[in-house]
Amino acid sequence: MGTAKIDEASLRNTVEAFYARVRKDEQLGPLFNDAIDDWPEHLDRLAAFWSSVMLGTGRYKGQPVPAHLRHRDQMSPELFGRWLEIWARTTDETMPPSAARALQEKARRIAQSLQLALFFRLDTDAPSRAPRAAVEAN
Repeated sequence: MGTAKIDEASLRNTVEAFYARVRKDEQLGPLFNDAIDDWPEHLDRLAAFWSSVMLGTGRYKGQPVPAHLRHRDQMSPELFGRWLEIWARTTDETMPPSAARALQEKARRIAQSLQLALFFRLDTDAPSRAPRAAVEAN
């Protein structure tokens, strides 16, 4: 693709190519295939999501965090990394470079937000949650 423009058709193409890969992926496929009953409807929803996020269309009316909370027991932070890998490969193949980078950066930020919503707990001993003085001492 020679132009950096993101439009509805290119977003739809990217979403369809991406989720075709996700459905076949050894790690992500079982999770997504178990969670999604109506793939055409889900792809429509995700195309609307990316249209809203990247084009400001306001077509998406859902709430991503509650939708993902229902599946938290089957999810892990590592799966978000796999999701981002497939997203990067797909956007690199379906979009011009600057559009692919924009989609990848937006996806990375969305993944971070979802991971915080799904997995962050104040009562853990994880180093990233250590008191500031302990972190600064290192």
